Amino acid sequence: MEMMLASEAIVDPAAVVGPPKRNRIQVSTNKKPLYFYVNLAKRYMQHHNEIELSALGMAIGTVVTVAEILKNNGLATEKKILTSTVGGKDDAKGRLVRKAKIEILLGKTENFDYLITAAKAERSANANNASKGKTGGNARVESKQGDDTVKQPEEVRN
Repeated sequence: MEMMLASEAIVDPAAVVGPPKRNRIQVSTNKKPLYFYVNLAKRYMQHHNEIELSALGMAIGTVVTVAEILKNNGLATEKKILTSTVGGKDDAKGRLVRKAKIEILLGKTENFDYLITAAKAERSANANNASKGKTGGNARVESKQGDDTVKQPEEVRN
């Protein structure tokens, strides 16, 4: 059996990657809004027990934010975080460039399905109320911030 050094074994990093995973979301720094990735992750989690969020370079912040939103809303738990660097060829200068990479593995929470169903029901109820024109005069909106409940007036004009 022939032994190879690690530097010899991986000539083409793309050859090691293999087929794309069905439960992986690769976040980029294009113009997609943050909640595009949050909603995409929710849809993936409806079909898979765990999903993997991954990003390179400047998109790492977006991946971390998406993972934190899912965790804070009680939809996901963090299973594993992997960081590494990958090499790629810079097309403009023709040289090897190293980029930071992150992979965050998230699992569904036990009450994921309940929370998704409740959110759909709430959106449906809000849509029905809006289509029927059921808006009152001055309404009060309560939002929970820490231990204090903040009451904010909401002006509704017809």
